[in-house]
Formats: sequence, C-alpha cells, structure tokens
Amino acid sequence: MKTACITGATSGFGQACAELFAENGWNLILCGRREERLQKLKAQLDGVNVHTAVCDVRDRKQVERMVADLPESFAVIDLLVNNAGLALGMELAQEADLEDWEVMVDTNIKGLLYVTRTILPAMAAARHGHIINIGSVAGSWPYPGGNAYGATKAFVEQFTNNLRCDLHGTGVRVSNVEPGLAESEFSVVRFHGNQEKADAVYKGTEPLTPVDIAEIVFWIAARPSRVNINRVEVMPVCQSWSPFAIHRRC
Repeated sequence: MKTACITGATSGFGQACAELFAENGWNLILCGRREERLQKLKAQLDGVNVHTAVCDVRDRKQVERMVADLPESFAVIDLLVNNAGLALGMELAQEADLEDWEVMVDTNIKGLLYVTRTILPAMAAARHGHIINIGSVAGSWPYPGGNAYGATKAFVEQFTNNLRCDLHGTGVRVSNVEPGLAESEFSVVRFHGNQEKADAVYKGTEPLTPVDIAEIVFWIAARPSRVNINRVEVMPVCQSWSPFAIHRRC
C-alpha cells in the first residue's frame, strides 16, 4: 500500500487530493495547521489509514518533529505533495505590506524547503519516491499585484527543476503543477477574509476547481515509474494572456 504525505490538507487542493487518493486506497499523512479540520477530514475518510499531523510548515522544528514522530506504518513515504502555500494582498509593490511578503516567503519557499529536505533523504536512499510541488501560473506570468507571490512560485518552478538534476539516477521523480484561476479559499485568504472581494475574482467566470487539480496530481502520481511529468500548467478556458501593457503620455 502506498503512502502520500500532503501538506496544507485542510482545504482547497490539499483536501481534494486527500479525498481522491483515499478513494484509490492510498495511506495518507495529512499535515495542516488546523487540528479541528484535520480531525474532521480524517473522520470523513473513514476506512482509510490516515495519520494527521498538526504542523506549521514555516516552523522547521515542527516539520522535523512531524517526520520523526511518524508511526512505523507511515514511515515510508512514496509521495510528497507540497501543497501548503498562500497569497496575501494584491497591492502594488510600492504599497505592499512587508509582513504579507514575509509570510508568503516563509510559507511558499521556506516551508516547501523544510518539508522537502526532511523527507527527501529517505526517498533518495531507497531510490524510490515522488515529489509533486504545487506552483502557479503566477510563477511564469506576471500581473499587477502579483509581485512577491509570483516570485515565490517562480522559486517553486526553479527548485523543482534543480531537484530533478540533483536526483538524477536515484529513481525519485519530481513534478510541478501550476494552476491558473481556481476557486477555493485562496482568494478569501489573499484578501484577509474579505468574502466580497474574493467573490469578485470569480464573478462571471468558470474557474478551475480543487477537484480538477487533484485529478491532475493523481494522474501524475499514477504514471509508470519510468515516466516523470516535469511540469503541468493548467488554466480554465476563460483565462488566457493579456496584451503587453503600454503606458501612453497624453
């Protein structure tokens, strides 16, 4: 029986991944900051072997303790889904809140580094495993207000590519999934709980759903061990690219 460790499992893409992998018989290590939500999800996945871990990926010691304290039946991790991440604010760089930037860097970059570095040695030693990082189209395509968030997701893309180089010959696979407009708690968090602003992001659109992303993650994980999906960029049909911005003086 394979085991997947999913960070940020209490909502959105992480929760959808947990539900889909559970349906397909995987053992699950579910990591998140909200214990009540973790326990609710565990109860929902009744009949599947689930280990929950309350852990803030921004805290290196918590991450190391989470992995060290895994029960023996969950100690061998076949798949790590680095899903924990967030965006905060859409102010222009010259107006942005530095605390928002720090939280994004600590979560999207440092958190991903801590979890990956803690779990990866065992995968490399066993010459088996798979890491799927959840990036974003914002890592490739800039937009006003994307500043630090887009930069953190560009880091995820480049870190994924470099992991592939470092793990060459080990049999460990590494992939990056880069969603575009997707409706979840993402925008509520981005606008610090302002539901009206969050709803406006999706008004008149048909965005991606967490299930859409979970199905892509599962498809990548289910490929034969000889196949590595390097990168998947996915947008809803309603989203594409804008013309270059040109400022004209009147």
